[in-house]
Amino acid sequence: MKKKKIDYNKIFNNIEKIRSRNNKNWIDILRLAFKHSPNEAKKIFKQIVDKDKKLIKLAKDLHK
Repeated sequence: MKKKKIDYNKIFNNIEKIRSRNNKNWIDILRLAFKHSPNEAKKIFKQIVDKDKKLIKLAKDLHK
């Protein structure tokens, strides 16, 4: 039996499209939160940014 060749570019293109749409959804939720409850949204957003910083640090550790 032959192994099916994986088309990585096709997979990457699909991931890019999905992430693009999801990023728009994420920003729409952010806009809504800041519109209706800016102080609470700021607190939550700060937590998200803090966790992102930790993820970035871990990612940097991977390619040292």
